[in-house]
Order: sequence, then structure tokens, then C-alpha cells
Amino acid sequence: MFDRQKKGERAVLVLPHSRGEGDSVRRADEFAELAKSAGAEILGSIPARIDTPNPRYYIGTGKAEEVAEAVRALGADLVLVDHLLSPVQERNLEKLLNIRVVDRAGLILDIFAQRARSHEGKLEVELAQLKHLATRLVRGWTHLDSQRGGAIGNRGPGETQLETDRRLLAERVKMLTKRLEKVQTQRGQQRRARLRNTVPRVALVGYTNAGKSTLFNALTQGEVYAADQLFATLDPTVRKLDGLSCGPAVLADTVGFVRDLPHDLVAAFRGTLAEARDADLLLHVCDAADEERDRLRDVVNHVLDEIEAGDLPQLRVMNKIDLAGVAPRIDRDDEGRPTQVWLSAAQGLGLDLLRQALGELLGGDRVRSQLRLPLSAGRLHARLKAAGAIVDEAFDEEGWQLSIDAPRSVIAPLSGGSDAALLRDLLGGAAQE
Repeated sequence: MFDRQKKGERAVLVLPHSRGEGDSVRRADEFAELAKSAGAEILGSIPARIDTPNPRYYIGTGKAEEVAEAVRALGADLVLVDHLLSPVQERNLEKLLNIRVVDRAGLILDIFAQRARSHEGKLEVELAQLKHLATRLVRGWTHLDSQRGGAIGNRGPGETQLETDRRLLAERVKMLTKRLEKVQTQRGQQRRARLRNTVPRVALVGYTNAGKSTLFNALTQGEVYAADQLFATLDPTVRKLDGLSCGPAVLADTVGFVRDLPHDLVAAFRGTLAEARDADLLLHVCDAADEERDRLRDVVNHVLDEIEAGDLPQLRVMNKIDLAGVAPRIDRDDEGRPTQVWLSAAQGLGLDLLRQALGELLGGDRVRSQLRLPLSAGRLHARLKAAGAIVDEAFDEEGWQLSIDAPRSVIAPLSGGSDAALLRDLLGGAAQE
């Protein structure tokens, strides 16, 4: 056993890969960037081919000894493993190497802990870290020895330090969960207010470092931090987006995705990622100059499925065309609807095409019309008002004269039963812009 040291940034990377894995070089480079983003100084890296995972170390016994020799020779105080380790595997490696071992999930959680700025983001990261830690409180520290009472009436085994830590951790998780639910309720009220205002909601999603924050700043003249590093921004930022043919919209910048994102982190960040889940349209930003962009797009779509946003409409944005040598353009489907826009957010190329595509997609299915409601339609009037579909109204002895401006998806659910005849013409498209 050994006492875990709090300090230690001099790291050796262990890079497991399977036979025939074609993206091992790209994955190794990405893991190195993750390590640098966490503040580690990389002393060396050791590839490890894994045909059958070793239940003791995950990597083979011989490879584990090779890592131990490298740690001693380089003077490392940290080993980072590019794979999710079980608590037993992590503990066994630490006993063998006599230094801290952090797997991929722990490294990503550490980066998130450094970058979270908002109250909600900090709560989400701490909750994910505690859930990750809970599985690793298994006698990996020397201070977790049993404590026994010595006074009369208090002899016998007492509560071990391990049990105490588990109890305190569970209480902290429970408290954080309650606080996070409160914050997410408040954020949900803000999203419902935007929905009542019938402003279309657009969310930027994409693999980390694809240029989402740069595009966000270019479209909104915002000041979101953008840098050439993984997870440069974590907390969602929402700004008004003007200059669209359909009128103003709301644009949200969300956290970038990455492969093998820790499950606890995805679960904890459901509140933050709700900006994507509740959007009317997703702007899926891809690096046009990246040869593996198709595979990375699949990674993002997998995470979207996890947060129940996989079925939302998407407009793909192929960013960094200045590096790919491609001209700005809009790709369309057989019906003429925009499906993909090629641009460079950093150079300002093709932004007008993106606004054009957004205007078409957000305005093409929006109902704008005048509607006359009799006094007997008070129930429908209340439902339209609650949905935020009424932008102006006048009342006289015969009823209401309403100005309607709302997405068709908001109006359609209101047209059932006795209200069907009143909204038939409105939804039929005769009065739709």
C-alpha cells in the first residue's frame, strides 16, 4: 500500500490498442492533447496491444513491468491510461508502480473540473467525480485501516475509515443531486420562457475542437472563450442570433463531445446538454480538414442518442474550409432543403450562406397569420397564449383578433377536438408565410 500524493504532473502515457485498430495514431495524439489540457508534462508514452484484456492490470503483465521500468527511469509521478480501468485494475497498477494511476475517465473528469465556471457546471462535475470515486474506495489508501474502540462499552470493531468515507461521500452525492435539480429547474424555466416567446432555438454541437465557440462568436459577436485545445469551453452560453430571414433566433454553444466520454459525466451534464436536447435545430459542426470527420461525427451522434437528442433535425456545418481547400457552399437534399454548409468561422467565409440556410430551415415551417376567435373559443385562446403563439391581440364584443407567429410544431398540437375547425385554415398553409 502507499499514500496517494496530491501533487504530480510528470506523466507517462499508456496507450492500449487492439489488433487492426486503424485510428490508434489519432487516438494517441488525442489522448496526449487531453493530458496536456489537464496540465500534465508528458515524459513518454508506451503503446500496448491488447488482444485479451488482463483482468489484473488490463494491460499484460510484461507490459505492466515495462511501464514500471519507464516510471523509474523517467522519474514520473503519474501514469495516464487511455482506457477505462476497473477499480481493481487501477488499484493493482498503483500497487505495482507505487504512483498514481488515472484512467481516461478520470482524466476527462479532471479537465472538466478545471474548466467549469458556472455554478451548475461545477455542481455537475463534482457529482460526476464523486460517483467515479465511489467505485474506487476499496482500500487503496493506507489511512483506511479499521478503527476499534478502546473504552469500556465501546470495544470491538468500530466504523472503518473506509465505511466513514463511503457514508460521507453518499451524503455529499445526495446533497449535490438536490442542489443540481434546483438549478436545472431554474434553467428549465428559462428555456420554457424562450419557448413561450416562440423564438426558434438552435444549438451548436460537435466533436471537441471542431470550432463551435469560434463559430458562435462569429455569428453572435459574442466573447465566448475559444482556443485550440480540447474542452476549451464547458458551460453553455446562449445569445440572440439576428440577420435571419425568419427573424431572430436563440443560439446556444454547448460542451464539445469526445469518444469514450465517461457515463457519469454524460448523466451529470444532462442539464447542460438540455440546451441541445430542447433545440429546434442542431448545428453539427465538423472539422472539414479532418480526415476522420465521418467517424467523429458518429461519436457525436452516439452521445446525442444518449441524451435523447438523436432524432432532432440537424444542419451539418463543415468548418475550417480554409485548411481543407474547399470553397463555401450549401449542399441540399432532393427537395432543396439545406443539409450541409461549408464555411470557415475563423476567416468569416460562408457565414452568409449559413444564415441563409438557417432562415430557410427555421422559417419554412413557421405559421404567421391573423386569426379571429369568437368568445366561445376562450379555451383555445388560453392555450395559444400559454404556448406563446400570440404576438399581438385586440378584443371586442365579438371575440379576439390575434396575430399568430409560432412554429407549426407549437400550433399543431392545439388543433384537436372542437378547436380543429378554427385552426384548419391556419395550419392548411393558406395564410402561412
